Amino acid sequence: MSQQTARRGGTVWALVLTSTAGFMASLDNLVVTTALPSIREDLGGALDDLEWTVSAYTLTFAVLLMFGAALGDRFGRRRLFVTGLTVFTAASAAAAMAPGIDSLIAARAVQGVGAAIMMPLTLTLLTAAVPAAKRGMAFGIWGAVNGLAVASGPLIGGSLTEHVSWHWIFWLNVPIGLALLPLARLRLAESYGTGARLDPIGTVLASGGLFGIVYGLVRGPADGWTSSLVLTGLFAGTALLTGFVVHGSRAANPMLPMRLFRSRAFAGINAASLLMFLGMFGSIFLLSQYMQGVLGYSPTEAGLRMLPWTGMPMLIAPVAGYLADRVGGRPVVAAGLFLQALGLGYLAAVVTADASYAAQLPGLIVSGVGMSLYFAPASHLVMSSVREGEQGIASGANNALREVGGALGVAVMASIFSAQGGYETAEAFVDGLRPALVVGAGVVALAGGAALVIPGRRRSEKSVAVEDAEGVADVVGGAAVRGDVLEVVAER
Repeated sequence: MSQQTARRGGTVWALVLTSTAGFMASLDNLVVTTALPSIREDLGGALDDLEWTVSAYTLTFAVLLMFGAALGDRFGRRRLFVTGLTVFTAASAAAAMAPGIDSLIAARAVQGVGAAIMMPLTLTLLTAAVPAAKRGMAFGIWGAVNGLAVASGPLIGGSLTEHVSWHWIFWLNVPIGLALLPLARLRLAESYGTGARLDPIGTVLASGGLFGIVYGLVRGPADGWTSSLVLTGLFAGTALLTGFVVHGSRAANPMLPMRLFRSRAFAGINAASLLMFLGMFGSIFLLSQYMQGVLGYSPTEAGLRMLPWTGMPMLIAPVAGYLADRVGGRPVVAAGLFLQALGLGYLAAVVTADASYAAQLPGLIVSGVGMSLYFAPASHLVMSSVREGEQGIASGANNALREVGGALGVAVMASIFSAQGGYETAEAFVDGLRPALVVGAGVVALAGGAALVIPGRRRSEKSVAVEDAEGVADVVGGAAVRGDVLEVVAER
């Protein structure tokens, strides 16, 4: 339960403001991909710099997401929403004015901090403003708007880059953010959670561990895998993540209780989500550059040609939801992941220095259908894998792991690309792209295998019911509060 202390606006205002803010945060995941060749040409930088341009955002977003939700519960959700929106807007302006690649990466990291505070609170505020009977429709609109942001990201980024400049993929956020700030203060009601506890130790361990591993993977090809900095990053990152697991197992109120992973359903869907995003993000990172740098498409043309993949969920997601209701989420998610693996494997087989778009199209469509079958049922599987009081923390964890998978995917697949090829010639790029796509296909196929570990629908429901009957009462403070407001974050 949350206590509403003031009401300054109605359902419509809350839906418009939170959906628009969510759109901006979701858009910045992929909007930069089609602008990467132009950024590289303008600011310079090597492959590892381009990786950080993407990963600096996804990584800070991932590790601070649950911490941002807890901050809102404790200090006021509208207040922290406005704070996150301010940080995001200012960082967007800094990215647009970045004089070099290093300053752009730094601005992207700060953008991720703002998004991590702002994004989960969009749902909290929406829940507080919308009557329970209308929340399903409101959440559906919110989810559709965020899905549109993901689908249109490469196209919007490509169009702005080609017809204005790449700076405008960041400038776009500034007037929207400035318009939202006073409206949020005037039209959104303040609310608080009860008993929300922060976990700064867990946040530091997770942030430091993931940064160390991603740093090692990014710098490995350039500095050598045996260099002291690379080895330090990999080993220190592994040690910190190990500490995070131990902390989550022993602490009284960890941000991610490790006991949740004792559930096959929870462990399976989260492993599948991490691996799926690893393969997908890494592939999009390289394919968007391939379409422009090798095949000679303009940024807009590249964005349009990615739509059969990135935009397919807008068409197929309702069908996926229907199928999941009929046969259960596990077979639909597994089928989707195996289809996406098949699509990536097909693309690996057909990419050449002069491949036609017609030759690539079947792979893009199959990958898009596969991704569509994954999204909607995966959210339900996350929710049904835990008790009702833990759904908020489960959803936040799943969304964070997706973002982590994206950051790792860019680092891993770019490392494979640079080991086998490079930017020197079209043939060199394809030599690096092909094995990276093969690995991406293999990783997504592993995700499909992880989905098959999830118990069937009846068995999973029985398992959760047994846990409820046993009355396990160790839900962390604030998790129940966040249950009704984070449960659709994973649908983004």
